[in-house]
Amino acid sequence: MPNKLKILLVNPEVPNTFWSLKSALKFISKKAILPPLGLLTVAAMLPESFDKKLIDMNVTALQDRDIKWADYVFITGMAIQKKSVAQIIERCKKLNVKIVAGGPLFTGFSEDYPNIDHLILHEAEITLPAFLSDLEKGCLKPVYATHEKPDLKITPIPQWDLINMKKYAVMCIQYSRGCPFNCDFCDITALLGHKVRTKTTSQIIDELENLYVHKWRGDVFFVDDNFIGKRQQLKNELLPAIINWMDKRKHPFSFNTQTSIDLVDDEELMTLMARAGFNSAFIGIESPNELSLAECNKMQNTGRDIVAAVKKIQRFGIQVQAGFILGFDNDKPGVFDKLISLIQDSGVVTAMVGLLNAPPGTKLYKKLMSENRLTTQATGDNMDCTMNFIPRMDIHELLGGYLKVLNTIYSQKYYCKRIKTFLKNYRFSDKAKLRFSYCDIKAFFGSMWRIGIIEKGKLHYWMLMLWSLKNPRRLPIAVRLSIYGVHFRKMLKNIYPQMKEIAANSTNE
Repeated sequence: MPNKLKILLVNPEVPNTFWSLKSALKFISKKAILPPLGLLTVAAMLPESFDKKLIDMNVTALQDRDIKWADYVFITGMAIQKKSVAQIIERCKKLNVKIVAGGPLFTGFSEDYPNIDHLILHEAEITLPAFLSDLEKGCLKPVYATHEKPDLKITPIPQWDLINMKKYAVMCIQYSRGCPFNCDFCDITALLGHKVRTKTTSQIIDELENLYVHKWRGDVFFVDDNFIGKRQQLKNELLPAIINWMDKRKHPFSFNTQTSIDLVDDEELMTLMARAGFNSAFIGIESPNELSLAECNKMQNTGRDIVAAVKKIQRFGIQVQAGFILGFDNDKPGVFDKLISLIQDSGVVTAMVGLLNAPPGTKLYKKLMSENRLTTQATGDNMDCTMNFIPRMDIHELLGGYLKVLNTIYSQKYYCKRIKTFLKNYRFSDKAKLRFSYCDIKAFFGSMWRIGIIEKGKLHYWMLMLWSLKNPRRLPIAVRLSIYGVHFRKMLKNIYPQMKEIAANSTNE
């Protein structure tokens, strides 16, 4: 194996989606929310002798000269990046550069990519070393796959020097893989398993220190699909260590992550997370309908007062962002108004409402296949109005109700009211300092112009800003969430033509 192989790592473009927040990023002159953590970790697994370059197409355009420079182009991808992936593959083939591909898209749909030279499937800690070993021997195979789950203690620190951190709004880190739950529509357990595997506490502290040394200051996202999968380990080891490190470094970061709703059952855990600097968590709430929750095996959500649970988590200093789904078999026409009330009453400002889809490998996919209801592949976009199966509810009624929910919760009136509901209930950290960076000031004035002057419903924005000024700690959050609202409303405008097309096709059928 040549010592100086040139490796180009490419992160495909993500289209404008709910979580891309592209319209909001313009307020702070950032190119993307998150860097490609998977590719940065893979880069750290490659031999130091390799010459490595990373192109994140969400930040930098991929040029032909970049591809020609490389001996191998490494591509990752998720379903949402499928279109960009296809374009990259076509360009590499035209330039006769070999492609190495891995990640959820290729693991889940490997049969769709026969023209990839080498597929590195499942988790790279196992399959990438096998590829590198064969590369050294000169006997590479087309596919490297495994059913083994790696010990995350061998996972290296991501190679952060390959990116320009200033282009991103948030940095990211991973503590665990796997989820103990078994929601029918979720493919996480199919990819990563039920058993929760974690890095050591010292690994996480080293990664935080590494981000600090690279001069990052600001938000850090723990990308775990369920951060609280190992509660005792969190409470006894990791969170106390993060608290000590944050105190030592004078709180350079604030953290957000993803958890299940049963976080609310553990006050000690919520207290420690807040002390460690966690101020936000995404939770899959899914539905106000108990029958729909039972239908999808979301048992951790059943039998709860969801509004009370969300408000309790907020009072511990953790903002709840949440996902909701419409289109379950047990959904009835009344579900739309119930969902609006749940979102408004709980003060979940960042509320992602999508239509149900069934990814391959899930229980839902197998069930729908047996019922002959599958229609196409899921797009991976949470809000493009598509479903990959035939729903029980009339499609026109479902799309009409879906649009009603989105039009209501993202309107200035309801959105600003929800921010106020959240901030009234939210407990601010005693350790978090009130800081205003240049980006914060720029975003504030940008929001005054864009939302307070140009947009409809501007009165609600100004009333929110004046109310927030009574407690200055509320103001930065109110501004940030208001800017998110610009993006959500723009996404909603993009949905209209798609809905008309889907409804028209349904009528024709």
